[in-house]
Amino acid sequence: MLRFRGATLLPVLKEAQSNKCQVILVKDEGVYFMSQIGEKDHTGRHKLLCYADGCNPETESFGDWWELSRQECGGDDFGEFFDLSVNIFQHLLKGGNDLFVIVTDSEIRLHIEASVPHSH
Repeated sequence: MLRFRGATLLPVLKEAQSNKCQVILVKDEGVYFMSQIGEKDHTGRHKLLCYADGCNPETESFGDWWELSRQECGGDDFGEFFDLSVNIFQHLLKGGNDLFVIVTDSEIRLHIEASVPHSH
């Protein structure tokens, strides 16, 4: 099961909402959500990406993010499109929730849980 933090997912969802487009769950170099249409950096990559915990190539070692991505999503790269009108995304747009994703051979399941504040 992959966890996408609400605090970093919300800007991606809002970008998709403002551009009236879908969001895409991508598995290639890591696993992340992005807006179908969005602002890009000087290299042509989308600026706003929400990586799953442990699957960010910018913060995790190659072996760690690659193995977790393979275990949770299989070996093939993919992009799965989701419409923001789906109830779960409408709930997430209100903020404060994390999204959990389970990828199987036949489906992608999404569910939400409230974010737990970090204690110091």
